[in-house]
Amino acid sequence: MPALEMAQETGKLISWLKKEGDSITKGEPLLEIETDKAVMEIEAPADGVLAGVKAQAGAEVPVGQTIAWIVRPGEQPPTDEVAATSGRKNTIASSQPTSPTTSQTSSPTLPQTKPDNFAAGQSNSNSSAASPAQTAKISPKARRLAAERGVNLADVPGSGPGGEVLASDILAAAEAKSAKPASAPQSTTSASPVARLMAERTTESWTTIPHFFLTREIEATALNAARQTRRSQPESANSIKLTHTDLLVAIVARVLRKHPRLNSRWSGEGARPNSEINIGIAMAVEDGIVAPVIAKADKAKLSEIAQQRHDLTERARSGKLRPADMTGGTFTISNLGMFGVNAFTAIIIHPQAAILAVGAIADRVVAENGRPEVRPMMTLTLSSDHRIVDGARAAEFMRDLAEAIVDPEKYLS
Repeated sequence: MPALEMAQETGKLISWLKKEGDSITKGEPLLEIETDKAVMEIEAPADGVLAGVKAQAGAEVPVGQTIAWIVRPGEQPPTDEVAATSGRKNTIASSQPTSPTTSQTSSPTLPQTKPDNFAAGQSNSNSSAASPAQTAKISPKARRLAAERGVNLADVPGSGPGGEVLASDILAAAEAKSAKPASAPQSTTSASPVARLMAERTTESWTTIPHFFLTREIEATALNAARQTRRSQPESANSIKLTHTDLLVAIVARVLRKHPRLNSRWSGEGARPNSEINIGIAMAVEDGIVAPVIAKADKAKLSEIAQQRHDLTERARSGKLRPADMTGGTFTISNLGMFGVNAFTAIIIHPQAAILAVGAIADRVVAENGRPEVRPMMTLTLSSDHRIVDGARAAEFMRDLAEAIVDPEKYLS
């Protein structure tokens, strides 16, 4: 089971795209995995024959556990690996190889200080005296979060395979602990894995990255004209409809060439510039937000950016984003203008240095040569990591970005 996301502990096998015994080629789709964010296609890592399938559709498998083998024609896969099956709760049934000191049926989720007490499905007569925190399997991240947030592990039921206590369980327990008691009983709706992961990551980003914000109001007359001109050209009549987001991705990526600090990441010891400019686009999906990436956006043509954005949007809506769609982002744009939001601030996606929040384009009265004029205006808000970017550098980026939006043609050619 591959690790497709930071902090991922398990993955759900949705379907095999090949059958056991089929010949497979490196790079072709092999199976679909559901993570906390989306369903992703996994490509075959090698040529060969699919054999020894140990996990079926619906199984929830810990990261790193063998789910199948790719062997040479005629070769037999190993037979002593841990198997994964889809049980009543779609969790993993695990076993250990027989050895002189360990029973073959001993449970990997229980302490093995007295393995013979658990052999052949028997329960330990003294286990009732042990607390859940002593007998339950707990991920290292969950244990750390419990200590940080004052959560008693004995009070937390595990939702992972074999009752393992996961980080999401600790976060849910901490939230419940801090909530004020209601005057009357109220029903609650459990957050989805996507929502829980988003809550965890935004909390981590907000509490560990020193954010600061710069806001700038910019006239969008030329931006509107550039979009309208390109949408009406004959060669684009039957292609993907150009959006303001497409234009902004192209402009921002090209302006970032002059501002490598805004395209850097925090390494723990200092700022490290990224070798590519890959723009993430924040998109709403059911129960959360994802930010698929347009790679090398500063070198891509506007039509290529529009096509990639369209394809990513379709895959995000259908839950079919691939691992490659989600990795490598160096700067993110979050556009809520289509929802009528005038201005907002966004939380930086770790380990990026900044994120740009884009508000709606709306007519406003502005002063022009001492006279009131009505012009289409938009508000941009830049969130920056103060460890990487200081106020002056952020202001210079916003100045150059504003100039590019007012005169976009030389950035879109």
